[in-house]
Amino acid sequence: MTAELQAEAAEGPAESQGTNCQMLLNRLGEITGIQDPSFLRAALKAANGDLTDAVNFLTEEHVKEPGQEAVAVEPSDCEGSAVGKEQPTNVIDLTPDNKDDVQAVIALSFLESLEVQGVERDANRAHKASAAENRNRSKRKRCEVWGENPKQNDWRRVDDWPVGMKNIGNTCWFSAVIQSLFQLPEFRRLVLSYSLPQSMLENCRSRSEKRNIAFMQELQCLFALMLGTHRKFVDPTASLELLKGAFKSADEQQQDVSEVTHKLLDWLEDAFQLSVNVNSPRDKSENPMVQLFYGTFLTEGVHEGKTFSKIETFGQYPLQVNGYRNLNECLEGAMVEGEIEPLPSDQSVKYGQERWFTKLPPVLTFELSRFEFNQSLGQPEKIHNKLEFPQIIYMDRYLYSSKEIIQRKREETRKLRKQIAILQQKLERYMKYGSGPSRFPLPDMLQYVLEFASTKLPLVVPSAQDSQMTPAQSPAECCALNEPLQQNSVLETESTENTDGTASTLINPPSQQELMSKPPQPSCLPAEMPECPAPHVITEEEMSLVRTCLQRWRSEIEQDIQDLKDCITRINQSIGQMYGDPVLRQVPYCLHAVLVHEGQANAGHYWAYIYDQPRKSWLKCNDISVTKSSWEEVERDSYGGLRNASAYCLMYINDKLSHFVADDADDAETGQFQKEVELLPPELQNYIQEDNWRLEQEMEEWEQEQSCKIPQIEPSTPSESQDFTSESGQDQSSSCEHSIRSLSSEHARIAKDQTAQAIANTADAYEKNGVEAALYKAFHEEYSRLYLLAKETPTPHSDPRLQHVLIYFLRNNAPKQVVERTLLEQFADRNLSYDERSISIMQVARAKLKEIGPDDVNMEEYKKWHEDYSLFRKVSVYLLTGLELYQNRKYQEALTYLVYAYQSNTTLLMKGPNRGVDESLIALYRRKCLLKLNDMAAALFVSSAEADVLEGINILNELIIPCMHLIINNDISKDDLDAIEVMRNRWCSYLGQEDMDANLQMKLGELLPRLLDCSAEVIILKEPPKIRPNSPYDLCSRFAAVMESIHGAAPVTVK
Repeated sequence: MTAELQAEAAEGPAESQGTNCQMLLNRLGEITGIQDPSFLRAALKAANGDLTDAVNFLTEEHVKEPGQEAVAVEPSDCEGSAVGKEQPTNVIDLTPDNKDDVQAVIALSFLESLEVQGVERDANRAHKASAAENRNRSKRKRCEVWGENPKQNDWRRVDDWPVGMKNIGNTCWFSAVIQSLFQLPEFRRLVLSYSLPQSMLENCRSRSEKRNIAFMQELQCLFALMLGTHRKFVDPTASLELLKGAFKSADEQQQDVSEVTHKLLDWLEDAFQLSVNVNSPRDKSENPMVQLFYGTFLTEGVHEGKTFSKIETFGQYPLQVNGYRNLNECLEGAMVEGEIEPLPSDQSVKYGQERWFTKLPPVLTFELSRFEFNQSLGQPEKIHNKLEFPQIIYMDRYLYSSKEIIQRKREETRKLRKQIAILQQKLERYMKYGSGPSRFPLPDMLQYVLEFASTKLPLVVPSAQDSQMTPAQSPAECCALNEPLQQNSVLETESTENTDGTASTLINPPSQQELMSKPPQPSCLPAEMPECPAPHVITEEEMSLVRTCLQRWRSEIEQDIQDLKDCITRINQSIGQMYGDPVLRQVPYCLHAVLVHEGQANAGHYWAYIYDQPRKSWLKCNDISVTKSSWEEVERDSYGGLRNASAYCLMYINDKLSHFVADDADDAETGQFQKEVELLPPELQNYIQEDNWRLEQEMEEWEQEQSCKIPQIEPSTPSESQDFTSESGQDQSSSCEHSIRSLSSEHARIAKDQTAQAIANTADAYEKNGVEAALYKAFHEEYSRLYLLAKETPTPHSDPRLQHVLIYFLRNNAPKQVVERTLLEQFADRNLSYDERSISIMQVARAKLKEIGPDDVNMEEYKKWHEDYSLFRKVSVYLLTGLELYQNRKYQEALTYLVYAYQSNTTLLMKGPNRGVDESLIALYRRKCLLKLNDMAAALFVSSAEADVLEGINILNELIIPCMHLIINNDISKDDLDAIEVMRNRWCSYLGQEDMDANLQMKLGELLPRLLDCSAEVIILKEPPKIRPNSPYDLCSRFAAVMESIHGAAPVTVK
């Protein structure tokens, strides 16, 4: 019987056999908890189909241990099939006499599954580590003060660059608002020119009037300093003390920008009202604050069948964020409320209401509502939805003067949106086709059916063992045992002769009527079913018909879908261009400032992006830091949706009135502020001069204090200090010479063993040709040796730069004169006085050093190269010490070393990629330390024990927060940013917890503003104790040991 006949004969009772087999497999899996089908099938085979024996095989330790050797018999291709087997069975044809082999099969299968799982885990771990270290870095230029003794000179203002504002405790909101207003020239002019008659000041009786006048005077002084101070940032304490008194618990919690702006403008409005219209206090039409910031709008509508119309005044116009994608949608939603439809009667009045701006102020402020109250939690939540806003917005579509044309366009827009809704429904029927819960795109379903119909069953080729029949078994018996053939399905065969003379058997396919009348029969058991589903029988005619229909239908459906999408796109374009008429682009407003909040509803940090008209660029005003920014950064931090940062307030200015609110100066050069200072009243000019004089006094006092302190430099031995004479030139000062010689002599002393070996190798040259020949040979051989070492590729466990200063110089392409002089100083070191030859070579080398004049070597450049190498070794020591401490779980000490290593290493890497150590390694373990310490501090804080709570707060204040600020205020990577978000979220999650003590909640409220405030406050960290290796070999061996330990995760300590 041919293979085709054997495969056909398998159809029939196999269906019931497959069902029984699958039931047994399912029951066996439920009993043992094992889900691997091949594992379960092997156990069933060993038990000859008996469920109890199979369970025993899997549970009674018959399986060999993974470490033992197992000889497995690979199952045949047709295992589980009834074809060609000696005994029929209702389950599976198994061999009961080979239990040891079957156990070996089970053990091997178990081993393979463990191995695959291990490989997958390793691959996933490696992939995650690689992805974490290769994410894109977001760069930002920051000018921050950092270190134990920040220099006063770093606080000096640069030319006419805008100054920052000191954060005196949860006052970032004040800085953001004041900076935005200060950059409005008209507002600045009004504040600085404010004055009241003396009689008005004397007759002032109201407490609020006195407070407002006092605030105006303090604001004048603050603005004057922001114009003319020599400081990089100003102190707003005096103004803030007055303003904070208007808020309850202002010292304990952060204020909302909108609330502060409202209060600030109210006070300014009242203060100016005293000066412009004393006789009519209620008439504010002449009030400059009202003219600058306030507008009016008309509300028309129907309420309970009655029409109404009223005019209202607004300052900051509130807009809802939730449910809108951009600013125009927010405005459209705020201007039109309710359903606008005709009444059933003949009346032409419409339901709902519409708002129309009747007067827009020169400065138009939108207040974005990003708070909502969570009823279930009983506390406010911040809305992080993305909301886009343009740099220029045209307000014509919201003006009362455009009412008629806008109403027509709104009606057209509504009709178009209805069309889009209908088209979207039609499109969804195509893209989510079906009547059940799971629906799929119709073109995909047609393609799947076509792929199914085109799939062919693989031919079953019997093995030699299966094709041989025992003599006692006839073909008829074999067919009867395996699967009796139905009489009405006997296949007729006829022999034909091929062109080569060989005979072949052609199977006559059954007729269409036979196929329709005969129910489909499975061709094999589930274990032997093909990998891909396929039709059991399909004729060429059927296949041709199915392919033609499915392809035609799929093409038609795809065309319908594309037509629907194109139509929706065209309608959306029409809607987008609805208000693009030039008639509706006559009132442009340009974006002036964006006030941003980062954090949650209960706590966070504010800063402002302000467009600098003279410089034609964006500024980021973040407390004491004012840096140049870009529109891309404004979009990233202000739109929302990505991080916890989003815009809370947008300030636009009328572009056609820019002369009223913005500078006319086309040049973005310095000097504009200075011109305004010259126009100030004399008392304000004197105030600026006094503050600048105090700055100079403070700098002198600070310099005197620093001169009295012992400088924190690596000490040198007395003999090294005595080496410094005027050998390198007459023009160098003694202090500079001493500094240069200290470092170069220190580096010579570190490498003295290598230099001594080079001298020892010159014994023959010294005896034969004298001391100069010996020096020449030692010099060139040592240079060649170091040059080859510099060309070697560094490995994770070794860094040749630690061996010798010249390897560092050569790898960084130092000037030839610097390299040669440094090597000569190696041989001129007094510490080489071992014997007569060493002393002679040292004396000749020192004589040659004296011959090198200042024109031969740039000593300032020479000094900088040695300073860089000294800093490189210092960074390496800090890194190794930090890694050792981290492995020994001393995270607090480790973090200090790693922070200093990173900061110093950044300075080196700015000069070249080979100047410092691997930045990613320091950042990785600095990040790990921070996360460990944050977990530790949080656990201590929530323990409620007083001593533990204080310890947790100290860790947060002294280590975590300063380090977080350092990371954020410099170039920050995506990994660091993610880690900081994790730490912040950990602390924010404690807000409002019912089981947390009220005292802890109060302490948490004091901590969170500093934790979330990414401003540039002065950060002070104690420098870690200095650790100096005795020789390059100590440092190299230590480096190798530590690098090996971090890869092997074995804590080590190298003495």
